[in-house]
Amino acid sequence: MSPAPTQIVVLYGGRSAEHDVSRVSAARVVAALDPERYRVVRIGIDRDGRWWHDPSPPGPLCDQGLAVTGDPIPLGTFPDDGGDGDRVVFPLVHGPQGEDGTLQGLLELADVAYVGSGVLASAMCMDKATTKAVLGAAGIAQVRYRVMRRREFGPTDAAHHLDEADTASILDDLGPVVFVKPANMGSSVGVTRVSDPADLAMALETAWRYDSTALIEQAADPAREIEVAVLGNDSPRATTPGEIVPGAAFYDYEDKYVTDAATLIVPAPIPDAVATQARRLALEAYEILGCAGLARVDFLYEEGGRGLLVSEINTMPGFTPISMYPRLWAHDGLAYPDLLDELIRLAGERHRVRRRVTER
Repeated sequence: MSPAPTQIVVLYGGRSAEHDVSRVSAARVVAALDPERYRVVRIGIDRDGRWWHDPSPPGPLCDQGLAVTGDPIPLGTFPDDGGDGDRVVFPLVHGPQGEDGTLQGLLELADVAYVGSGVLASAMCMDKATTKAVLGAAGIAQVRYRVMRRREFGPTDAAHHLDEADTASILDDLGPVVFVKPANMGSSVGVTRVSDPADLAMALETAWRYDSTALIEQAADPAREIEVAVLGNDSPRATTPGEIVPGAAFYDYEDKYVTDAATLIVPAPIPDAVATQARRLALEAYEILGCAGLARVDFLYEEGGRGLLVSEINTMPGFTPISMYPRLWAHDGLAYPDLLDELIRLAGERHRVRRRVTER
């Protein structure tokens, strides 16, 4: 007799600025899951944090993503569909309160298997300031940066009082062009490229709208954007690197999800030795931060300069039709449905290991 289908709870939406990206990722995943192997339960989280169970049959794949609709349910509950199989949660909630350890903690308390990294790795990778501190302590090459916390400037809009001496000190250290970004956010939300010192204060205000901690990063120049997808728990493996050629001044939110102007090149046209190094560094960063299941490791590549510089690690990368993570694995021979199967298997494997440890 064939095993009972596994119940896959697809969580999507959320309160962060990446709500719409999450809905598109979820639509793509739901459409690709094999109905013979999986019973899909859709739970949308609205922008106020309320949970909704959509019991209706899935409709055709929608470019705008799954709707957050249906029956209201208590936060952290999963409807029983009457099946006998295992349950795995696929938390496709991007950004804060999705991939920052908060949702992972809830799933740990609920004692359910879930796709992706655990609480600590999710929290560290979501907070770019922490990621940089941990990787820097391990000797991983990165661009120079400064951490700027709103509380250091007192009242609201205090960044407008950033004096010329402060600005000059920052730019003397980091260079004439910098990127200012929220420490806890993804999809390039709240990121500003600053080339005029007069714009630095406003860029900080923009970043602080999304998080109380901002990063000011040196602009690697010239630099190419290289990405590597990693998959696995105790024995992770990394893909052939890909390259993103932005359609704008940098790979911003519009470029990623609206205009589709960026060019994604797989494999990246880089020397074999650099590609090998990128895969090695991706695995090293993944293991240093304790990631599990999956992650996308992003690099800046200074050709003829400092070489590969780790930029950030995304523990729940986008699964939209143009996302780099599934495209990299497809290039290396792991098709989208097979990638989902492997992620679900890894989630169950990790959950069983954790249960054995906690029950001792």
